[in-house]
Amino acid sequence: MGTVKLGLNLEFARLENQGFDWAMDRAAEIGYQYIEPMVHWGRELLSAAGYFHSRSMLDDPLILKKAADDRGLRISSLSSHAPLAKPDVAVEYLRQSIRYAVEVGAPMIMVDDGPTPTWTTEDENYTLMRYTLQEAALVAEPRGIKIAIETHGPYTATPERLQKIMKLVDSPALTINLDTGNSYLSENDPHEWLEQIVGQVSHMHAKDISVEDAKRLRGKVRGMLGCACGDGVIDWERIVTTLAKADHDVVLSVECRSLDAAQKSYTYLRRLIESVQGATD
Repeated sequence: MGTVKLGLNLEFARLENQGFDWAMDRAAEIGYQYIEPMVHWGRELLSAAGYFHSRSMLDDPLILKKAADDRGLRISSLSSHAPLAKPDVAVEYLRQSIRYAVEVGAPMIMVDDGPTPTWTTEDENYTLMRYTLQEAALVAEPRGIKIAIETHGPYTATPERLQKIMKLVDSPALTINLDTGNSYLSENDPHEWLEQIVGQVSHMHAKDISVEDAKRLRGKVRGMLGCACGDGVIDWERIVTTLAKADHDVVLSVECRSLDAAQKSYTYLRRLIESVQGATD
């Protein structure tokens, strides 16, 4: 049986207008085991000034690793999203983020399927995504790093389309980050979806969607920051029960819009995970 671990995507700091160190401090104070930092190329003014949570990959990765270690945190993944159908942007970015992941001690990087070029056909986009993923996999495989494809855009909007991407490249490096909120917004049942593919899922974005947002935005958007887990439409007991029966560990990385939601999500999910895993032991 696998173990369900609890983490926090640092994007909650974005709407708080706070930076990386602040987000790390809050995650540790709340009690999270894992964090999911965002990385970027070059220099970014708001991050450097402490108003945004992303870290530059021009900085020494050991600085990020030490920041996590000093707070008793582990890194579940690097949020290093790049447009897979734009290899001129994505290939070198993903290569660098994979090498960066090795040095910070992250087992995987996070990617998704969009946005796509404005002038390409669907078949051409699949070819471009295949090129990007193959080049990334050639760097990831010998380093033991996973490439987690997140449910986020039109090419990951249904189980069938996600599996088509997963089959573009024959590589053990490819895995899935199922985002519960995004998959729900794309008019799927994330509980059934997880039950179908749990063997491929090594990381999850624990995202809940409020009843109000679900009524207003489902079928109209494919992604957004969520409310506190337990306050929305997702059946977390069913999600955690499915993960607890898997033959591998999975990190539930909370992705929400505020510090308050991060605290509430931790309290709710920690108790639920302890209850479900205690019942399955």
